[in-house]
Amino acid sequence: MGLHPLEFSECYLDSPSFRDKIKSHEAELDKTNRFIKELYKDGKNLINATKQLGMAQRKFAQCLGEFQFEYIGDAKTDDEKCIDESLQEFSAFLKNLEDQRELMMRNITETLMKPLEKFRKEQLGALRAERKRYEKETEKYYSSLEKLLNMSSKKKEPQLQEADTQVEIMRRHFQEESLDYVCKLQEIQERKKFECVEPMLAFFQTVFTFYHQGFELAKDFDHYKRELQINIQNTRNRFEGTRSEVNELMKRIREAPQEYRQTSPISFEGYLYVQEKRPPPFGSSWVKRYCTFVKEQKILHMVTFDHRSGGKIGETESITLKSCVRKTTDVLDRRFCLDLDITDRPGTVLTVQALSEDDHKFWMQAMGGKEPVGHYLMRTYSKERGIDAQLDDVGFSFVKNSISAIEKRGINDQGLYRVVGVSSKVQKLLSLMIDEKSDEVDLSASEDWDVKTITSALKLYLRSLPEPLMTYELYKEFISPAKGGSPESRIQAVHCLVHKLPERNRQVLGLLMKHLANVAAHSKQNLMTVANLGVVFGPTLMRPQEETVAAIMDLKFQNIVVEILIEHHEKIFTDAPESCPLSPAAPVLCAPTRQSKKMSRQNRPLAVYNPQALDIQNVSTVGDSSSPAPDETSMGSNESVSSQSSSASASEVNMEKSDHAPLNASLSSGSNSGVTSRKARAVYPCEAEHDSELSFHVGDIFNGVTQSREPGWLEGELEGKRGLIPENYVEML
Repeated sequence: MGLHPLEFSECYLDSPSFRDKIKSHEAELDKTNRFIKELYKDGKNLINATKQLGMAQRKFAQCLGEFQFEYIGDAKTDDEKCIDESLQEFSAFLKNLEDQRELMMRNITETLMKPLEKFRKEQLGALRAERKRYEKETEKYYSSLEKLLNMSSKKKEPQLQEADTQVEIMRRHFQEESLDYVCKLQEIQERKKFECVEPMLAFFQTVFTFYHQGFELAKDFDHYKRELQINIQNTRNRFEGTRSEVNELMKRIREAPQEYRQTSPISFEGYLYVQEKRPPPFGSSWVKRYCTFVKEQKILHMVTFDHRSGGKIGETESITLKSCVRKTTDVLDRRFCLDLDITDRPGTVLTVQALSEDDHKFWMQAMGGKEPVGHYLMRTYSKERGIDAQLDDVGFSFVKNSISAIEKRGINDQGLYRVVGVSSKVQKLLSLMIDEKSDEVDLSASEDWDVKTITSALKLYLRSLPEPLMTYELYKEFISPAKGGSPESRIQAVHCLVHKLPERNRQVLGLLMKHLANVAAHSKQNLMTVANLGVVFGPTLMRPQEETVAAIMDLKFQNIVVEILIEHHEKIFTDAPESCPLSPAAPVLCAPTRQSKKMSRQNRPLAVYNPQALDIQNVSTVGDSSSPAPDETSMGSNESVSSQSSSASASEVNMEKSDHAPLNASLSSGSNSGVTSRKARAVYPCEAEHDSELSFHVGDIFNGVTQSREPGWLEGELEGKRGLIPENYVEML
């Protein structure tokens, strides 16, 4: 599991586990900071090393350009002239390549190094300052709190009240700082994902641009390379002919002497100061502990924890409570104290001190204390909307009328459902519609209600229902498939879950999804794509019962579920699911990866120019006992080179084409291969990456299926088009 979300409510408890979560977040950001520093250092080294490489390559290019072959005799052949000039061509090629590399390194500095260092200094550096301030406020608050708690109760009431007020102000300030720090901590935790990766993407784009420039240079160089290969081969052949002559001459002269060579039933929890009595004359001491009271078992768990000691967590002690009694100040000169009678230690009374009067009342209430209990002050967040929205016939009628009016009057309006109406008008319209006065309102023609008011009223109605349209009960089940599995398994899971919804919920949801699909079909005009509609309706149609930071993090998955419902509404709402998994946790089969589809192509050897192979062929030709005359040798070598060179070129061209249009070769031979054709059915969806491949959905039937010359591929026909099909994406029929 990843980092725990930091709930804002925990800032008020400030528990050890909360501090531990903060530590985890801080440690992760410290790790990110070290990573960026190390990456920046390595990036500098990379740039320096690349500069050194560039300098070495330029020196190499200069050396090539300055060298000139000397020839024997008083003239050069045309082939020899081309070979002689080739060194200048190589030099120019390398210099051009290094110009591109130099440009790449400048871009890397701007697109990778500077943004990463800026993020590290401005975001992570600022957070470090926030952390110091947070720790300072922690120290300040808890020191003041202890000072207050140690204050004698015999002091005058105004003094006590003034001290209470000061500590209360400091407590609020500390909690504000805590909220700000937690918010900033999580913000940077989320921000780092794109602030770090976006420069990396720009870096790789720069690198790929450099390699693409190299590819373009290689393409421009290709024609010259082929001509030069012929020049070299001609020169080689001439050399062999010459060598045979030299050997003959040497043989003759030898006769007259010569020679060559790489998540509980907790009732209440918070801090208590526990009195620890010591043997005379040492008296007693008060130790701060984080306490958790389990109401059913009446067990109090106490953990020693001091924020000022680096947040080290001590051992846990558990006691069983028999009774709880408020301790008065005339008995003990400390306020907010309780006497706890412990079952585990008969006759032993444990005295604890709460942090404030309110805190004292909470502990009394939780532990069943013998004094009257004040009102529980914890804030509850009610979602009072002032509208009694129900999923009844009136509500269903309102949804239908709204959809009808929107599709009639504003299906092409830009930002449909995103542009909101005036709040007062929206409330008024919804009140009229659900107060059974809908007959008085004609949405399809009335000029009083513009389209954005109707769309906003519809969304408000759905949000005001006592329970979300997709229910609290099924929330986790809907979210689960969106977090993993293949696209097909997601659709199947959502399909099954929709049919678990109450009948009225499913009717309204189906009506709404059909409408949203219609809206998305007009996205060229209204700019509301399926993805945009998912963002708008995800939190409107589904949400968990508890509103927490963790739940907010699931918004993106809610959007995915709504996107699935819109894109596949006909199948999901028209047909009952054929089969459903017994458990949401059941494993799903995933489609083969794109890498596995490409594997057969990528693993083939490349066609390369091999001088030694050509050399062997020509040696066998020259080794013939009948040596041709000089003119015939020249003629024969040109003819031989043409056939070999064109053969090598054709091989290279075919290899290059096999990655872009492999069907050209395979279909031409496949059509006459005489192999019996069969039918096949798609078991996974696939999107074509080349014109020679077929795109298809699960269940599509292919005709005329035969084995392709491409390893791992089949050839087949779908909807009148013939093309390549990955073999592991289909099953034969």
